[in-house]
Amino acid sequence: MRNGKQLYRDPENKRIAGVCAGLAEYFGLETWLVRILVVTGFFLLAGPFMLVAYVAAWFILDKKPSGLEATSPKVVYSKGKGWRNPNGGQVKDPKVEVKTKVWQAGEPPKQAFHDIRNQFEKAEARLRKMETYVTSREYQLNKEISRL
Repeated sequence: MRNGKQLYRDPENKRIAGVCAGLAEYFGLETWLVRILVVTGFFLLAGPFMLVAYVAAWFILDKKPSGLEATSPKVVYSKGKGWRNPNGGQVKDPKVEVKTKVWQAGEPPKQAFHDIRNQFEKAEARLRKMETYVTSREYQLNKEISRL
């Protein structure tokens, strides 16, 4: 285990068996780079060794469990009467990993900026909707009725 990570095959991002995708996730590299390195190693270094190593990794490595994702949602319990989470009780992890080098896994800075801006706009729209409700007569009426 490296940094608390387990090496798995990633069948969701596979081309053949998910070995390269699993290695890329484990080492924090882009999947395309690992695939290029494996193909280059096959043709330039030791073709039969790389083929045997790939097939061995295919059989030795376990498939990545479906519940084990880096962006797995966290459960949020609602508080207060009438409060409803628009995400169905689950919130995505707000951390965005920005890559600083081409071969690192993560989002390019421009894409990360757009994603963060979209998250902010959605949060602002929810806040405006909540403010509209709290300052409305309907809220005041519900508050007075609940006091009775």
